[in-house]
Amino acid sequence: MAASQPFGISCKGGLNTNLNQLEMLSQPGLATKLVNFEVDADGGYRRINGYTAFGDTRPNGSNEILGMAVYADGLIVCSGDGIFFSQDGESTWLQINRASVHSSGDNHTTFTGRSMDARTSQLQCTFAVFEGNTDYGEIVITDGVNKPFIFSMTGTGGLTTRTFFAKEITVSGTIAPTVCAVHDHHLVVAGASAAKNTIYYSHNFEPDNFTGTGAGNISLSDQVVGLKSFRDDLIIFCRNSIHKLVNINDSNNIAVVPVTQNVGCLSSHSIQEIGGDLVFLSPDGIRSVAGTSRIGDVELGSVSRQIQSIISAVANSINAFNITSAVLRSKSQYRLFYNTDGGSTAAGKGIIGTLTTNGFEWSETLGIQATGFTSGFEATGIEKLYHGDNQGYVYNHNVGNSFSAAGSLLDIDAQYQTPHYDFGDVGTRKTLQYVKLSVSPEGEVNPTLRIRYDYEDTSIPQPPEYSLADIPTPSLFGSALFGTAVFGASTDPMLRQAVQGSGTVCNFKIKSSDQSAPYAINGIYINYVPSGRR
Repeated sequence: MAASQPFGISCKGGLNTNLNQLEMLSQPGLATKLVNFEVDADGGYRRINGYTAFGDTRPNGSNEILGMAVYADGLIVCSGDGIFFSQDGESTWLQINRASVHSSGDNHTTFTGRSMDARTSQLQCTFAVFEGNTDYGEIVITDGVNKPFIFSMTGTGGLTTRTFFAKEITVSGTIAPTVCAVHDHHLVVAGASAAKNTIYYSHNFEPDNFTGTGAGNISLSDQVVGLKSFRDDLIIFCRNSIHKLVNINDSNNIAVVPVTQNVGCLSSHSIQEIGGDLVFLSPDGIRSVAGTSRIGDVELGSVSRQIQSIISAVANSINAFNITSAVLRSKSQYRLFYNTDGGSTAAGKGIIGTLTTNGFEWSETLGIQATGFTSGFEATGIEKLYHGDNQGYVYNHNVGNSFSAAGSLLDIDAQYQTPHYDFGDVGTRKTLQYVKLSVSPEGEVNPTLRIRYDYEDTSIPQPPEYSLADIPTPSLFGSALFGTAVFGASTDPMLRQAVQGSGTVCNFKIKSSDQSAPYAINGIYINYVPSGRR
């Protein structure tokens, strides 16, 4: 009988939907499926956290969440025809699109007594914070239907002790920009349906003043999609090109300089800054705008080649999707969600890109119906993420062990699937003896292991799924957790599962569907015996 042979897999590289079977064998840690897992920047695949309700009330009934931003010590949310603020989501949301709130400020009681500043049914909203003289800065909101709206708040404690300022901004006539940004103490807006190719910039230090010295506008040859202040320049994302605005404070030398005429942006809501770079959704993938201070220019590069088939499907049907994104800085992650209007929670899809030493590594999400998404830091320095859905609910994102959709606790369905391994010799049959898993659980968890031989050939006996919760000591699953006497019963830190079956190739799937704690899969070790050649 032939001697047993080892084969080890280190879980790294993330999801790859583009390489063929032979190509994937050169990188055995890649995943052919990686759903509701995230790549850990330090290695391994971790089942994601869920989300929980942000308070017990909705800002505006069942009206879809159209955008949100962390502001002051709470959250600003756009929904239906209103703009709302809440510190915790528990009490009634404060509707802030009010008329006649003067610069001198009003207390909360007077503020709520003001008449509504009626807003025509909003579209997806964009936010920018102008660092002014107020405690939290002045937040500007654009949506492409209404004039820009500016709001600020001063004071701490309960809302009754605070003062507010709010009004609509007139840019030029009835211009209603879709996007906004703050750059070098100017408010810049663009994307209005009546002036799709024009950017407007306010007076220096005056975000509500678009006339006179220091303010102006510039027309481009392409439709403006998004704006982002990046280093010393304002990057202007257009439908088919990218530019940068330079010298905004020098009226004699202000100019728009082309970055590329070959790549454009599909959605302003995909643009995020991460790792000292900008990423955005283009027709041919997630791309980055990499700053090159050495030559004072920028270069473009794709960061999503591993999941090109997924991105292409989104890009080819971009008008059918609601795009929203945010950055989870503590994990070096870019999260983007693409959902169809009116789609169910179960059908909510997204991608997670983790920035590692090897670039971005990707996974997918399923079951998060995000129509608005944002991240920010509390005064204590804690990073918080929030998302809202098409039913008007607002959630704490990346929290808990379940999907808390519309008041119901739903299981998190997660799966990691490997390529089909031939262990270096596709012509030899292998009989598997056991599999060892390096797993880091964060509590009681109950995943399963499935093995399939020869591309799931129905003529070959396929073993049953193995419940990893039933593994004897030194199990890290079920009731055997870190810190207990059980774990100390063995010096082997890996889970050992005796397995059945044989084939020339095999693959592995680890999955769970429950409300248990997250767990990370770090690596897989296979022991097998080679037999005769086919």
